[in-house]
Order: sequence, then structure tokens, then C-alpha cells
Amino acid sequence: MNGEESVSAKGEMSERVAEGEEKKNEEETPSEEEQAPLPPLTPAQFKVYNRLAEQMEYFHDHFRQTWTTLYTACTTNRRPANMTLKQFIDAGLQLAHYLETHHSIEETYLYPILARKMPQFRSSSPSHQTPSTKNNKIKKKKNDENCELLRQHRAIHEGMDVFAAYLRQCKNREVEFELSVLKEKMDAWGEVLFVHLDQEVRDLGADVMRRYWTVEEIKAIPM
Repeated sequence: MNGEESVSAKGEMSERVAEGEEKKNEEETPSEEEQAPLPPLTPAQFKVYNRLAEQMEYFHDHFRQTWTTLYTACTTNRRPANMTLKQFIDAGLQLAHYLETHHSIEETYLYPILARKMPQFRSSSPSHQTPSTKNNKIKKKKNDENCELLRQHRAIHEGMDVFAAYLRQCKNREVEFELSVLKEKMDAWGEVLFVHLDQEVRDLGADVMRRYWTVEEIKAIPM
């Protein structure tokens, strides 16, 4: 066998190995539709398996409430009576800060653990497995990411960064605050935010988690 034939043969062999690994992974993680029904969980088992979803929903409810307060003011053109303009702007900046921190923790600690068994948390790149910093945060293009939840993170941050920048300008009195302008900034990422908040909790629900983890494994996952 000459050099060219050897290289060609090795290339074909590598392709077959890669195809075999891909097929094996697909077989190991069948879709939920293809998986057989499981027996009912006891109340105690359900509580364990649903723990992450319940804890995640606690944070998500706070995000929804703050968003709704801000957006309702925009649509009614009236700030809440019990909030000064400074408090209102600070509430928006806090929402952006808390969401950024929340997503950074998820991508650094939670998602890599879940991705060991759950394809819905598996990134196409290991970049999200290292701690985020203020100057190196969630900048990967959402269209380059296979994980739907991570694509949602990218889309949220694209709109949220513009939203927060506007509020900082208003706080620093660089521009005059206008509810109509804030509404435009919120419209850019509101839909994907609420879709994400719902989907992430569903993906962490007991009916999904039980298909991938034992009770003891779930108890060991930090949250």
C-alpha cells in the first residue's frame, strides 16, 4: 500500500469510527418519545427528582415579577406609585445583574454536570464550562450553539445588554428616561426570556430527570 492509499484508508477508518461513536451516543440518549413509560413515582421520589425544578422556579419567579413590574409601567406609561424614578431604574439594572449572575453560575457549574447524561444541557463547545467574567461573558454567537437553552442565553443577553446600557445612561443623566424607549429595549428579549424560564424548569422536572439519574445522583447535584 502506497502513502496516498494509507492516508485514504486511515481517513475512511476515522470517519467510520466517528460515525460509530455518533450512532452509539444517539442510541444511549433516545428521545423522550421513544422511551418506554416508567412506573409512577412515590411522593418522596417525586420530591427528590423535582428538587432542581422547584429551586429553579423560585429564582425564575423573581425574574418574572420584576420584568412584569417594569413592562407594565411601559405599557401603561405609568411608573408604580410606590417607586421613585431612581428605584425603578435600579430595579431594571438589578434584574440584568441577577440574570447575568444566574446564567453564569448555570453555565459554569450546573449545566456541565447535567450535560454528562442529558443532551438538552450539552454544549457544542466547552467554552461555557469555565467561569465567566465581566469582560468575557456569554459572547458566543447563539447560532453557533447546538444547545437550545444556551442559544436562549445568548439571545437574552444580546437584548439585555442594550436594555442595561440604556438604564445606565439614564441613571448617569446622559439621556432622558422614557418609558416608550425602555419598552423597545424590553421587547427585543422579552419573549425569549419567558420561553427560557419555562423550558428550563420543564427540562429539570421530575418526569425528565428520572430518565437520566438515580435518586442518589440527584441528591448529589448542587443547586
